[in-house]
Amino acid sequence: MNACAMNEDSTVHRLLIVDDDADIRTLLAEQLGRAGYRVSLAGQGSEMRAVLAREHIDLIVLDLNLPREDGLALCRDLRARSRIPVIMLTARGEAFDRVLGLEMGADDYLAKPFEPRELLARIRNVLRRTEALPANLEPLAIRKARFLGWLFDLEQRHLVDPGGRVVMLSGAEFRLLRVFVGHANKVLTREQLASLAARREYDGQDRAIDLQISRLRQKFGMAGGSDGLIKTVRNEGYVLAAPVTFE
Repeated sequence: MNACAMNEDSTVHRLLIVDDDADIRTLLAEQLGRAGYRVSLAGQGSEMRAVLAREHIDLIVLDLNLPREDGLALCRDLRARSRIPVIMLTARGEAFDRVLGLEMGADDYLAKPFEPRELLARIRNVLRRTEALPANLEPLAIRKARFLGWLFDLEQRHLVDPGGRVVMLSGAEFRLLRVFVGHANKVLTREQLASLAARREYDGQDRAIDLQISRLRQKFGMAGGSDGLIKTVRNEGYVLAAPVTFE
């Protein structure tokens, strides 16, 4: 592993490049270093974890095709315990790979080959969105949440209904519910939900958040309707209307 030498200014963003191609790592380290970032490097998942254990990282550029553990598995594991932004790189440009990467929790996606300037623009955009989130909306570090007889198991990534039945969640549903339980009884706008759960900018014409909430309500059955657990607050957004306890 290697790192670009820079000054110790605390405002400098720290990036981690995870790619098994040494030439790409070196090129990106040089380009991003010249742009003012401090850059750490890793060639595989174990090296990525070692860097994260000893350094503060503001954003990860993660290659999809890695030895031993691929980028999707690493991103999914990272998302279960961290909100560090992730930009995924891949040599494959199929829409399926892009959608799957985003579903696993990546904040953006860039297909190889690419211009370093485009990656730089995407890094700046993701960091800007991340830092624009209100401080009081930072997610809580929780393992389990209970509300009105339901158990939300964040380690197993599923729900257990009041009767003990396990209800599986998609990646998008899991992230959305994690935001709701972390901010229970607070009205969240569509913009905030898009930023916190989907880690992207909200387009006023985009109904993806509404669709995801509809699907999540279906998982709760009758309890998930507009007058149940997840309420619609007209002209404001949505709220998980229930007392929540954490474990």
